[in-house]
Amino acid sequence: MAREIETKCLHLEEEEGCSENYGAISYPIYQTATYAHPGVGQSTGYDYTRLQNPTREHLEKVVASLENGVDALALSTGMAAIALMMELFEPGDHLIVDSDLYGGSIRLFQNVSAKNGISFSHIDCYKEDIETYINGQTKAVYIETPTNPMMNVTDIEELAKITRKHNLLLIVDNTFLSPYFQNPLELGADIVVHSGSKYLGGHNDTLAGFLVTNRDDISERLRFLIKTTGAGLAPLDSWLLLRGIKTLGIRMEKAQENAMRIADWLLGRKAVTRVIYPGLTKHPGYAIMKKQARGFGAMLTFQVESKEFALAILEKVRMIKYAESLGGVETLITYPVTQTHADVPLEIRERNGITDSTLRLSVGIENIKDLLGELGQVFDAIERS
Repeated sequence: MAREIETKCLHLEEEEGCSENYGAISYPIYQTATYAHPGVGQSTGYDYTRLQNPTREHLEKVVASLENGVDALALSTGMAAIALMMELFEPGDHLIVDSDLYGGSIRLFQNVSAKNGISFSHIDCYKEDIETYINGQTKAVYIETPTNPMMNVTDIEELAKITRKHNLLLIVDNTFLSPYFQNPLELGADIVVHSGSKYLGGHNDTLAGFLVTNRDDISERLRFLIKTTGAGLAPLDSWLLLRGIKTLGIRMEKAQENAMRIADWLLGRKAVTRVIYPGLTKHPGYAIMKKQARGFGAMLTFQVESKEFALAILEKVRMIKYAESLGGVETLITYPVTQTHADVPLEIRERNGITDSTLRLSVGIENIKDLLGELGQVFDAIERS
């Protein structure tokens, strides 16, 4: 019988290695660089940790199970995962990518991939006709949904129909929703990207990245590339991710509950000019989210009346931390124009509506009374000054 996702966060369909691991409930950390061979031409299945490590392998099986893929690769960071994925392409190839993406992804595409002869069309994938941008060199479409930070929602299933028609790869960054709320492979994607530093790890204490696929040919190619480039996740970090994933379900549910309450609260403040959260029924992607996801996540973006008001919020928050990143148990507030999207060209930021009054919240699992209490104190203090 297939297990529910909460259980899959804790247990593989078939637990392996019990005898070798002495029945350990917490999967061991195999902190070793190399492995002894039983004899000439013989192997235990592990030769060198750059190639594979039991702790990392166990983590990869868990993540592959959560995303319903045939394979998952664990890498040192989310950006390492995207960089490895880009090695699937060659000089002269063309990719269609969402215009609203994490700034680090855009920086990689424009400063590394472009140098290597790969070209890009940055478009609004959630509303534009993808087919008008496809040419003879187009090899893939790369999206986030919801996007970072403007929360645009793309219909993955409909987009997959187009990519299959033109024999293109569909790559989906699923970091914001995690496999707990959304499974792009089930909707037609070929590769799923995660920054494991975020919701999968869940505690702001380690970095990781993942590539997950449901295609054996892509898995084989990625395995060759990770062996060659050497950015596999270390054993201790793999263990931290395994530990974090165990509570993924309860963290996502609580953080989402808090995010909805905060979104409603922000709608009632005069200084707030826009609240962008896909769980709000007025969000243009609400119906698509209801169709393709099991939840709305805990990321929300809002805009206030002025740059000065935004900066004042950042200066006055205390329990809510002014920090980069997202997906941890603590609530973080981020200023995209100087943090996550500082290296994104101004014209792209302006096109996406990212202004100096835009703030992004990664809502954590604190008591909602404390979160709303701090926000209320901060807003009241600014409005009185």
